[in-house]
Amino acid sequence: MTGWVAGDIIDQQGRTLVVTGANSGLGAEATKALARAGANVILACRDVEKGRAVAEPLGERAKVRRLDLADLASVREFAESIDSVDVLVNNAGVMGVPLRRTVDGFEMQIGTNQFGHFALTALLLGKVRERVVTMASIMHRIGTIELDDLNWEHRKYRRWPAYGQSKLANLLFTYELQRRLAASGSKVKALASHPGYAATNLQSHTETVQGRLLSLANPVIAQSAEMGALPMLYAATVPDAGGGSYVGPSSMFETRGYPKVVESNGKAHDETVARQLWSLSEQLTGVNFDFGG
Repeated sequence: MTGWVAGDIIDQQGRTLVVTGANSGLGAEATKALARAGANVILACRDVEKGRAVAEPLGERAKVRRLDLADLASVREFAESIDSVDVLVNNAGVMGVPLRRTVDGFEMQIGTNQFGHFALTALLLGKVRERVVTMASIMHRIGTIELDDLNWEHRKYRRWPAYGQSKLANLLFTYELQRRLAASGSKVKALASHPGYAATNLQSHTETVQGRLLSLANPVIAQSAEMGALPMLYAATVPDAGGGSYVGPSSMFETRGYPKVVESNGKAHDETVARQLWSLSEQLTGVNFDFGG
């Protein structure tokens, strides 16, 4: 018996979705599925040429716009170009990269995965009609939020704990966003998803032996990018998906399978840390949320 698949997406005619990182991997697969279901999709990509290669076969439903989440000026410019959107899908990310800094001086993984999407969501929230979906990871379980050193300036950099921190931050952000939306009386919902272990190009960017081994192992042990995109698509399109839900694969310890609502670890539900991370994210990005209250 099969579970929910892309063919189960309800008619998306008249809806507009922004998908970050839509030029490859999970974002590209999600974009194709959404366009096939009738949605208008804005591909928010750092690599515009790769984005156009994905968009061109999809016709008028797909539009490409430049967005570099590692540059807050680019985030602001992109947000200003958007008039309205039904769903914002915060999909783009970097994983396990060597120590690098964003244009604004943040460690690359927390800067891209958390601060870039935090700022983008804040700048677009007043234009979002329905929901915000943010991509997390099963690797959030190895993460710890170090509020005194989010940017790895005072401790030895370790790429995988840094990635885990950024993905834990994505979940803390999602749950806190949902609480604040609900408290404001907004009908907009915040959800998170994760792809399990899916074959994408992220592994090839780690510049490590582990990354090369993962890339070689992908065809054998990873599920396809099409399957990996299903939790994100479920969170973005299923009408009764609840605010604060976390959607991931259903089998093999959430590494593969059809989408279902899953659980994150206790650290992701620490409301005190979530509030502190939120305040620090506003302080470091210089971008504040307005819930209309």
